[in-house]
Amino acid sequence: MIQVNNLSKCFKVHKKQPGFLGSVKSLIKRDYIQKHAIKDLNIDIQEGEIVGLIGSNGAGKTTLTKILSGIIHPSGGQVSVLGFNPWERNNQYRSQMAVIMGQKAQLWWDLPAMDGFLLLKEIYQIDEKEFHESIKELSSLLEIKDELNIQVRRLSLGERMKVELMAALLHKPKIIFLDEPTIGLDIRAQKTIRQFLKEYRKKYNPTMILTSHYMDDIEELCERIIILKKGQKIYDDTIVNLHQKFAKNKMIKATCSQESCTLLKDNFPIELGEFTQIDEQIKIISTKEKIMEAAQYILTHSTVQDMTIQNEELSEIIDKISGSNA
Repeated sequence: MIQVNNLSKCFKVHKKQPGFLGSVKSLIKRDYIQKHAIKDLNIDIQEGEIVGLIGSNGAGKTTLTKILSGIIHPSGGQVSVLGFNPWERNNQYRSQMAVIMGQKAQLWWDLPAMDGFLLLKEIYQIDEKEFHESIKELSSLLEIKDELNIQVRRLSLGERMKVELMAALLHKPKIIFLDEPTIGLDIRAQKTIRQFLKEYRKKYNPTMILTSHYMDDIEELCERIIILKKGQKIYDDTIVNLHQKFAKNKMIKATCSQESCTLLKDNFPIELGEFTQIDEQIKIISTKEKIMEAAQYILTHSTVQDMTIQNEELSEIIDKISGSNA
């Protein structure tokens, strides 16, 4: 489905010269350096998989998405998506894929979303009956039936993202690139979009590549993740295996009375873990070996109203391995 072999992408970046004389020199003759956005990357993604693409800003996530969708050319290596070279922009390929970018819109700002859908219907040559069935199904799943005839610029951010999703999926693509689809959205809108993507995937089984800084998106939608660092792959496996391999700690979250929390904070043994408190909520990060001892201490020395033990947060694990030489 998607095969990436020794993929590289370089950009020419202006080399800044220090001081006033350096600035003057740059006006006459500029020096450039080569910067690798992607370097010697190998990826193999099968049909129907949904893969989370993770990394810090500048890791190469969006560059990879743009190469796979045919927006930019690579500097080297080979890429095959659905059997096509994406940057050749073959119409057969473009009719089978969709790109959804949370920071960029494809619908016209001053027109209602429905007008944009009608234009896409003609571009993709969608059958009349199939088009109206898709509109009905997608708008129902996204809870946006009543907003389709309102100008896009008058919609809220969450509503705009929903109609953008509809626009991208009208032609039922086989492969979908999702670049920060929930960025800037409120919690309810994020949940609605995640639930929609689950339902859509269950019915149509497309291949999806999801880029997001929100770990809830990744954990709820993806089994497999790929972590990039400075354009190179440093991890490619399941989230479950990530926890088993790199998570050395577990986390206790508990609710107790203000008095109990304060007493715990003052007397909690430092060897049992890192203790933090916000009002009546406490959080303890402890090693896997010490977690049950820490939990027992809390139950013995306070009046606990609620307590959970869970794995270390995914964002913290990723931050650790991204900051290391893994």
